[in-house]
Amino acid sequence: MRDFKFKFLGTGTSSGIPVIGCDCAVCTSADPKDNRLRTSAAVEWIDDSGKSRTVLIDTSPDLRQQALRFGIKRLDAILYTHNHVDHTFGLDEVRRYNAMQGQAIDVYAEAPTLTFLKRIFGHIFESEKNINQSFVATLIAWPLEIGKAVELHGVRFTPLRVLHGRLPIAGFRIETANDAAGSILPLAYLTDVSAIPPETWPQLRGVRTLVLDALRHRHHPTHLTIGQAVSIAHEIGAEQTYFVHMTHDISHAETQADLPERMMLAWDGLELS
Repeated sequence: MRDFKFKFLGTGTSSGIPVIGCDCAVCTSADPKDNRLRTSAAVEWIDDSGKSRTVLIDTSPDLRQQALRFGIKRLDAILYTHNHVDHTFGLDEVRRYNAMQGQAIDVYAEAPTLTFLKRIFGHIFESEKNINQSFVATLIAWPLEIGKAVELHGVRFTPLRVLHGRLPIAGFRIETANDAAGSILPLAYLTDVSAIPPETWPQLRGVRTLVLDALRHRHHPTHLTIGQAVSIAHEIGAEQTYFVHMTHDISHAETQADLPERMMLAWDGLELS
């Protein structure tokens, strides 16, 4: 495996930024880092056979725009963190990758998320019931189990339990069998987090890169504040931490200036390698 890349396709909360109808300083900012699509990510690498691979973490409603803007030209699998609209409603766009690649695409999610996807996207998962025949995505659904790694073309994705308010959802530890010194791996991806349960902390040991939810400065019942995220990041001790899922309360430049060393706000299009 070589040429590993982690791309932030979106770093905003469920409304995206700018927010519809809002004239606040962040929504009208000229700083492109204040313009945030809904949070999702792409993992890209070259496998041992020399073939390019791409895995998406979530399919935001902005997936078409993200794929075009950031050059996502193939897709091998999708991993879902949870079933909320801002993390799932771009799934229909995947049919374009079926057309280009001529094959089904694997989808991995916990049972509640798979149930949700099959209900909302019945035209995909039960296409035989469609009144008119039309071109829909071809997907293979696989159940995701917390703590049980998914091996995809030389990269290991281990689901981790985190809490999104009262909702248990999945984060991911991403690594290979031989992560070299200087690599961004192991990388932990923890979006939409309000708490990390005790059983998950041992699985965060040794991560070099941490991607962590940090919604705003004010308290929220289902997301970490900036202050809470900084505290957790200190405790995990990654070499570098990137915060995601920010609201329009957060100015990139102003907030970044106050963050500790080795911590920063991610932005749409940021690429780690």
